[in-house]
Amino acid sequence: MNVLVATDGSKYGQWGLNWVAKLPFVEPPLVTALYVLDIAALRAPFLAQPVMAGNERYIQEEIQRMEARSVKVLKEAKQQLASLKLTGTACKEQGAVAPVILKRAPKRDGLLVVGSQGLDALDRFMLGSVSTNLIHHATCPVLVIKGQAVPLRRIILATDGSDASAKALAFVLSKFQPDRSTGNGGLVPIHVSVIHVMPIVKYPGLKEAGHRLVEQNVRKLVKEGFTAEPLCQLGKPAQEIMKVASKQHADLIVMGAKGLGAIARFLLGSVSTRVVQHANCAVLVVR
Repeated sequence: MNVLVATDGSKYGQWGLNWVAKLPFVEPPLVTALYVLDIAALRAPFLAQPVMAGNERYIQEEIQRMEARSVKVLKEAKQQLASLKLTGTACKEQGAVAPVILKRAPKRDGLLVVGSQGLDALDRFMLGSVSTNLIHHATCPVLVIKGQAVPLRRIILATDGSDASAKALAFVLSKFQPDRSTGNGGLVPIHVSVIHVMPIVKYPGLKEAGHRLVEQNVRKLVKEGFTAEPLCQLGKPAQEIMKVASKQHADLIVMGAKGLGAIARFLLGSVSTRVVQHANCAVLVVR
């Protein structure tokens, strides 16, 4: 599987490669660490101000500093790839950050990894709000990381019966091994909590349908070697998903990018944006 990791020299960019190395992929990934040099974003603040003599000199100095930083970041990324025994390369492209990442992102069968935050504005911010843009427009699954990589032990899988949530389940089943190494030669199954959040309204058969949905997902996961449990909650989807993730100390939330339409009891969709923005753990958005 092709994996693109967006990096900007921040700790989030470095953590991205660590996450790729830690995830229990069925097949070793082919990794590209991408650094985007956005010179236009540097010029924009100056262009918004009255023309002043000497501005261009400061811009050129900053561009040189950014170029030097890109060389340093790419060197460190290549060293990190080697130390993690990941197959791949590091490269640089110039342009607006999100469009360039989207252009280079793998197709539907790949994975895009991005940090929830990046460098601050004074040091040429790259990631952060870019991640929100990517989960809306990337054609491949997007993993948004929030902290240092950890061995994958507990997954929260959100489902609402939509095609996107079915693809989220399929990603877990096809891309992840069902167990993780204990470090001493043993293997422990990865636990998946399948959550379906129902609105606090009385629709005939809604509760029964929700239970059938999660039970079907649980059976598929158990058949492949995961341990799994069904969870049906009442309330607001984003809040309930994050509440369960926090209570269970989940390492990863997996969910679809889009959910059912409003008439069919919308559950995901914009909910994925809220979860990405506010969850304490990493979030994988699949479409």
